[in-house]
Amino acid sequence: MQEVKSTKLLKETLEAAGFEVEMGGAGMPTNLWAKWGSGKPVIAISTEIDALPEGSQTPGSIARKPLVAGAPGHMEGHNTHGGVATGAAFAVKTIMERDKLPGTIIVSFGPAEEQLISRPFLVRAGYFKNVDAALIIHIGDNLDTGYGLQNYAAISAKFTFHGKTAHGANNPWDGKNAVDAVELMDIGFDKLREHLRPTYRAHRTITMGGVQPNIIPDKGQIWWYVRDATAPAAKETFDKLTKIGEAAAMMTGTTMDPPEFVASAWPQLGNKVLSENLVENMELVGLPKWSADEEAFAKEFQKANDKPTSGLAKALPANKARPQGAASNDNGDVTWVVPTGLMKFPASVPGIGYHAWPAAVTPTSSIAHKGMASGAKVLAASMLDLLTSPKLLDAARQNFEQDTKDTRYFSLLPADAKPPVDMNKATMDQYAPELSNFYVDAAPRYH
Repeated sequence: MQEVKSTKLLKETLEAAGFEVEMGGAGMPTNLWAKWGSGKPVIAISTEIDALPEGSQTPGSIARKPLVAGAPGHMEGHNTHGGVATGAAFAVKTIMERDKLPGTIIVSFGPAEEQLISRPFLVRAGYFKNVDAALIIHIGDNLDTGYGLQNYAAISAKFTFHGKTAHGANNPWDGKNAVDAVELMDIGFDKLREHLRPTYRAHRTITMGGVQPNIIPDKGQIWWYVRDATAPAAKETFDKLTKIGEAAAMMTGTTMDPPEFVASAWPQLGNKVLSENLVENMELVGLPKWSADEEAFAKEFQKANDKPTSGLAKALPANKARPQGAASNDNGDVTWVVPTGLMKFPASVPGIGYHAWPAAVTPTSSIAHKGMASGAKVLAASMLDLLTSPKLLDAARQNFEQDTKDTRYFSLLPADAKPPVDMNKATMDQYAPELSNFYVDAAPRYH
């Protein structure tokens, strides 16, 4: 929610390239929605640009070496998404102008993907209602795609309890312990686990647990994530969790606020027709030609992290429906309202996992740059196919209707839910002065 510098750079770059750019959509100041062209078909690129807490790392350094100790950084590589999305969009715009092709192209950069926040709000606000097809991109270690359910639905919410403070020794009978309610909610859900579907996931952290032992706490809070293979199943478990919280408040004589929704997400639904089209273009473009130095660096990096020293990707993987993963991505909501192709591009080293500082070593390297260029070419080629082939669009729509006929989309967000726009503000206020020493002073332009 604090992607101010990144969205400013993207806005200025896209506007200079001829795109109309809207900021602040669905109540999020750093949400960017860029558009060029007019009429049908409407093809959208959807992706993200946010970083992660405590991920700061010096690019190219295999040893741990933060640029700013404790500061956020790109330990997933979302910084690579901007170049791929804008590069592909400009290439397609250029060809549309040259060949007088009808249609509209959209580039959507949603904030706070790591907290599963922005796309459910964008879908709820109607941003994707007139889109004919979408392509979602993400950094990976190969040119890759997939179809079917790719990950899990998720609901993230905080539960806050209010009690009455008192002295823990002199008059504890006058107190109402809000942290007791937190603990009872935690225990209550543990007793529910036996009766839940084997596909569920639920995890929590206690965010307010009292001040000191001899003060009866009048406020307690627990933050839950509930996940499942489908959105209806996740919602069912979340409703049971809410009832347990209400019961915990009753048992302790405290009160519980309505759940404070932080985020939600449907599982990503990859469209098989669009996936097959992406594969054709991946085979057309091919993987980057890695240099000997890049191969050597990748193997050294893998060895330092106790991973197989396979080097960089040299062959495209098979396209198939993959086992559903248990992680979540808020782009999932888009895939249930628009036929969507899912695409990864080879800008990271195989075996180096994300959400850990080693993933921040390579996203500014020549490895990443080559992978981004390949990804942009594939993305542009598939966008052009969608713009020029009504048959492809119709097949993708038919595939989408078949995939969603038994489960129709509904928003997991309560009607009054608003995006938490101040999330991470304190962190950026703390670290921005030091981080500013490393900001790139550049104004890239497409020609």
